[in-house]
Amino acid sequence: MKTYKNATIKDWSVEDRPREKLLNIGIQSLSNAELIALLLGSGTKNQNAVEIARNVLAHVKNDLHALGKMQFEELVKIKGIGNAKAITLLAAIEIGIRKANSNSGEKVIIRNSKTAYDVLYPLIGELDHEEFWIVILNRAHKVLQSQKISQGGLTGTVIDTRMILKHAIDKKATSLIIAHNHPSGNKVPSEADLNITKKIKASAKIMDIALIDHIILAGTNYYSFADEGII
Repeated sequence: MKTYKNATIKDWSVEDRPREKLLNIGIQSLSNAELIALLLGSGTKNQNAVEIARNVLAHVKNDLHALGKMQFEELVKIKGIGNAKAITLLAAIEIGIRKANSNSGEKVIIRNSKTAYDVLYPLIGELDHEEFWIVILNRAHKVLQSQKISQGGLTGTVIDTRMILKHAIDKKATSLIIAHNHPSGNKVPSEADLNITKKIKASAKIMDIALIDHIILAGTNYYSFADEGII
């Protein structure tokens, strides 16, 4: 794409304007900055929408995962981003997260830890606080439900084993996966993580429910108790 410094998008060549490119070539032809510019809708007196979008991307070093973690207060500090634009970006990010977590009505089959991670990442992979979830499975390892059990702070969350088993029994589960995230980015389990895994596994076994994995999500990385042979 050509650079049009100090020019509004209306002054650009038609083939370079994001909206026209989308219509004539397809949405895949647009850069990240152009896609964000379409969401922003308009620029300011001194910057067009694409330039503001580049400011946003520069702020996160062109890392879309980092953009997905941004809060309203951070966005409005970026030059050219006001309340309305920040809200639009947050709404778009949330739609992307929900789409990633949607399976179009078909039950996902958990075949390995990576499949489980893919189910869980849209739910807790980008959070700045800890949450504890369970993935409830049937005999064929199809996902019946993903359920949040608790939410904590930056370093921990309270886990109620009885609540976990109640959800599993209500859904007639034969197996389940437990999971939580480490906002610090460190995927290594703590002593508390190891202890709660043993406790839930033993409790579930009494109800003839198999605990097949505990996934710790640390951004784009994860730790699988099953892969490590400790479950």
